[in-house]
Amino acid sequence: MVLVIAENIHVISPRIKEAIKNRDAKTIQEVAVKSQEMGADFVDLNIGPASKEGPAIMEWMVKTVQEVVTLPLLLDTLNVEAIETGLKLCNQKAVINSISCIPERMDALFPLVQKYNAGCVCLLISAQGLPRDNDERGMLAADLIGKAMEYNIPNEDLWFDPFTPPIAFQQEAVKATIESVMMFEEMAPGCKTTCGLSNVSNGLPRELRDILNRTMLIMLERHGMTSAIADAFDEKIIEIAKGKRGDLQQIVYQVMDGEEPAMGNLTPEQVEYVKTAKVLLGHKLFSPSWLSE
Repeated sequence: MVLVIAENIHVISPRIKEAIKNRDAKTIQEVAVKSQEMGADFVDLNIGPASKEGPAIMEWMVKTVQEVVTLPLLLDTLNVEAIETGLKLCNQKAVINSISCIPERMDALFPLVQKYNAGCVCLLISAQGLPRDNDERGMLAADLIGKAMEYNIPNEDLWFDPFTPPIAFQQEAVKATIESVMMFEEMAPGCKTTCGLSNVSNGLPRELRDILNRTMLIMLERHGMTSAIADAFDEKIIEIAKGKRGDLQQIVYQVMDGEEPAMGNLTPEQVEYVKTAKVLLGHKLFSPSWLSE
């Protein structure tokens, strides 16, 4: 089972961007309600950098969403003042998304985690950029854990995000990302893990993105991922997260264990998951035509 954090209220969406600009509560509330009805466990409110009107936008967003759903919120913006504004208004425990391993970001946000008894996504990115391997991920995680300890923040409030790279550009890094999930529980027992699931398929056509995201979720869950920021409108994502697609889990696990499923006994859908798992693990070289090969 994986907690689903609905990514659907995101300023990058033209519809959401326009709704925020016009303070169109109906549109925002429709997305929030549908996310809850589909089975999401959290809602991520991503207002982007929001450098000018950040606090006002976040205040409006939190109030608008909490009028119609009961789900806890992730507050997603680079604007620290906007995050604190949102934390003051949340009617249940919220999560800051996110705190990277950059000194000024940690110094600004960990005090808010402590002050408002919030959770926080610990994003494994430093001022030097993305980690090159799991050793560097471990070093960044250790820095974030150390800073959290300074503010007496319990492990249970830390949500580690190893950062999922797009397979179209960094195929070799995807497998390492999947495997990295296991290290965080060892480093901070009781912590949570998460990721921006759709990052793995970034830059690809819609018809290829869904199968990648869904297969990636199965693989991450097996390694202990506790949540994923994902498309809550994707019914199959929800089914996989809730443990309702054991048939797909079984065949993907076989690929992960180095076994070769009997392709002749599989449905066309299951065959697609086998092929996709092999690409995610690097057993086959990525190309946009992997499903037809």
